[in-house]
Amino acid sequence: MSKIKLLIHEVFRQGEVDTGKNTKNGIALFLSVYLKETLQLSIDEKTLVRYYDAFIAGTKKEISIEPYKLDILSKYVGYADFADFSRTFVKKDETANKTTVKINVDEDEESITEKFSKLIINITNEQHFKMPEFVKQNGMGIVGIILIAGVFFANRTQDDKKQKPLIPAFGQLLGAEPEPLKEKNCMYWDKSEYRLADCEDKNPRHDLKPLDSVLLKHFKRINRKDTLNINNALGVTWYSKFYGNVEFFTMDGEDPENGRELRASTAYIIQKYAGK
Repeated sequence: MSKIKLLIHEVFRQGEVDTGKNTKNGIALFLSVYLKETLQLSIDEKTLVRYYDAFIAGTKKEISIEPYKLDILSKYVGYADFADFSRTFVKKDETANKTTVKINVDEDEESITEKFSKLIINITNEQHFKMPEFVKQNGMGIVGIILIAGVFFANRTQDDKKQKPLIPAFGQLLGAEPEPLKEKNCMYWDKSEYRLADCEDKNPRHDLKPLDSVLLKHFKRINRKDTLNINNALGVTWYSKFYGNVEFFTMDGEDPENGRELRASTAYIIQKYAGK
């Protein structure tokens, strides 16, 4: 992965942490405002979305980024400049998926050569495979390790082919009944966005409604009203005013918390109730 791609990944990761959003447009909107106000980098939301599509989603061809922009983006994620980022950045999860297992073979196991008595196995897996704690703590032998590896990789292969696994999950090997997967065809409002839910969810705090994929993906409440201004919010946001409190949203519809119909944000509303 190129250093520029790594940088864009880190910028959007930090943007997600800072703004609490998990959509590229929401994060890009925040970054556009924040970078201009704090680091004097004038970069519009659409350009940041193109960076995301090119370097993270991979849906667009990678584009060139001016060196001075790379320097400022590097400052946003805590580095002096892009050269400093390229020289010192270490991807935080590069070692997170690596587990070292030491297997000690009993001396009386004559069928296994002595060379295996100090065998070290490094298992690195991009799908975030973690060696079960009970394996590491209880020192399972070679047969146990091979069995687990066989179950994992066999199931992984069958999953890639969209077929039913030929080998049961590890829990089933221990006698547990398989838990059937439930389709999530409902959703509920979780303060700032809709979340998927099982239609049989009995949680009284979840006001379930039929799944609407458009609302699930695009309808969000804008938590950082202070990042809004006429340039980035007029014509692309909607608002709800209820007992003097104004909330802004990313698309038209109804306020999920009071059922009031949303209205298109005007310059007056943005200036009075959002940013300056």
